[in-house]
Amino acid sequence: MTIPNYQQLLRPVLQLSSVKPITRRGIVAEIADLFNLSEEERTRRTPSDGDTYIGNRLGWAMTHLYKGKLLTKVEKATYAITPFGQEFLLRNPTEISKSNLEEIDGWEEAWNTKKTIVPHVQIEAKNSSMDLQSPSEQIETAMDVLQQALKAELLETLKTVDPYFFEQIVIDVLVAMGYGGSKAEAAQVTQRSNDGGIDGIINEDRLGLDVIYVQAKRYQANIGRVEVQSFVGALAGHQANKGIFITTSNFNDNAIAYAKSVAQKLILINGERLAELMIEFNVGVSAVQTITVKRLDSDYFDS
Repeated sequence: MTIPNYQQLLRPVLQLSSVKPITRRGIVAEIADLFNLSEEERTRRTPSDGDTYIGNRLGWAMTHLYKGKLLTKVEKATYAITPFGQEFLLRNPTEISKSNLEEIDGWEEAWNTKKTIVPHVQIEAKNSSMDLQSPSEQIETAMDVLQQALKAELLETLKTVDPYFFEQIVIDVLVAMGYGGSKAEAAQVTQRSNDGGIDGIINEDRLGLDVIYVQAKRYQANIGRVEVQSFVGALAGHQANKGIFITTSNFNDNAIAYAKSVAQKLILINGERLAELMIEFNVGVSAVQTITVKRLDSDYFDS
């Protein structure tokens, strides 16, 4: 069973409110049982605010029902069905969708109200085209689109930089991830010739108790077993047991299988993963806008 979207929760929530007053926290378990959600689905959390998906969607379902005057607040954080809600429930015996709610008189005006207390959040925006997603999930979707576009742009740029600068980028990423401390203390890019199949060396920790050897290939074509095998040979020549092979392209299945079979600890990072790490650790990217999403602190008001 997948976690129901907020529209699928509209009628079950309204039905529960016809039996007894409800709170968002109080009906999470009942709704989860109704949809036979697994423990993982009950506890899965949104990246944006850390709320559970089921709790977040329940909150938005209650918000929509409240905006449509199908629910009314009877006490702190507690809501009950209205006479109009009872009638609406009878008129929609199988399901309630957002399109049903949009037919309610005063629906648009309710969403244009700038200061209205609602069951889960305070909203100022009108509905968007992503009707099956809650507004919190719409933010996540938009952020994912931006992230994917940035990854693609980073990859295209990486494929055009000087190969030796690419080697430096790789070392910068590893240092940003915490290997060895500062660039001066931790990492070095090997000479541009006679590197013996090694493009970089980085300390695994600030004390230099162990080192990691790096191979960085700015390739268009995928990396095969031959290239990985050559890197493993270079590691053996340096009596090294840890290596990272990073490329702007990808690794063939035979290269991945070979890397798993060798005695050395070998990590393969393809172009997409490298771009993700650059974004995560702010290498070659910069923040242009920061948006803070806030929600009501229920604990503050309940104390």
